[in-house]
Amino acid sequence: MSFRALLFSSNFPKSPPGTISTRNNPNPTRSLNRIPLYSLHGCRISRVPVSEGRRRSRSGKVHADVRDILDSLRDSLKFKDGLNDVASSGDDLDTTVPWWEQFPKRWVIVLLCFSAFLLCNMDRVNMSIAILPMSAEFNWNPATVGLIQSSFFWGYLLTQIAGGIWADTVGGKSVLGFGVVWWSIATVLTPVAAKLGLPFLLVVRAFMGIGEGVSMPAMNNILSKWVPVAERSRSLALVYSGMYLGSVTGLAFSPFLIHQYGWPSVFYSFGSLGTVWVTLWINKAYSSPNDDPQLRPQEKKLMFPIVFPSSQLKQYLGS
Repeated sequence: MSFRALLFSSNFPKSPPGTISTRNNPNPTRSLNRIPLYSLHGCRISRVPVSEGRRRSRSGKVHADVRDILDSLRDSLKFKDGLNDVASSGDDLDTTVPWWEQFPKRWVIVLLCFSAFLLCNMDRVNMSIAILPMSAEFNWNPATVGLIQSSFFWGYLLTQIAGGIWADTVGGKSVLGFGVVWWSIATVLTPVAAKLGLPFLLVVRAFMGIGEGVSMPAMNNILSKWVPVAERSRSLALVYSGMYLGSVTGLAFSPFLIHQYGWPSVFYSFGSLGTVWVTLWINKAYSSPNDDPQLRPQEKKLMFPIVFPSSQLKQYLGS
């Protein structure tokens, strides 16, 4: 029989278990199987051979819920408790540290990813507005306009899977940084390529798609390491909202820039914003919390909760 169960008894003492006593137990060998292994969240975990349902002992009723002990331990490690630990350890923070340095580092990563996707869609949708004066200047017919608009997705399609493999190999920071630099350069070069000829413009737009294609898998890679499971939904929602905000911003400001400064100004202004983002990304971002030397212990404790090794549990619980 596999020794795995959670034992809840109505007469457990409130204090942690001490040395096993045989005063009230005439058979000490049977009590060896009841030695508590861990005390976690008010529950004492013992290895006892039990069957499903209820069993009656000399000390009262024993209710045994037969579950896999590994799953029960995993379920009991709540991030809510980790948040309480971080909140209770606020007194340990150095009061001389400025508030912006005490801002959670994981949310710095989330906000940087948010701004990256904001720039991503700003640079993507500006062509939808600029194509109107460009087609009038270069005498493009509707078929040529459609070809130019679709050329972005040639590169975007090719780098989705490759970007994920690359991010797993070298880290999300390098891949996402490369993507932003690559598509920002392609955005700035768009007016130059358009004046050189249609083939050059198609190549530049395809290159822009390559840069934006690796951004999504790189973002997923880095957030999976930085954001705890309990906060992952809201962080991903915030990052994805940057894409829609980028579309709104790009479509709103492009007509104004075209009217005031001409259609090339859209690509120059939007593309140059990538340099600001890359500077912050290089100085503030890391692929993993383990790579960040300035990460506070309180936040690292939240992202790396206590985990009981499976080998140690199986040694005591059997399999």
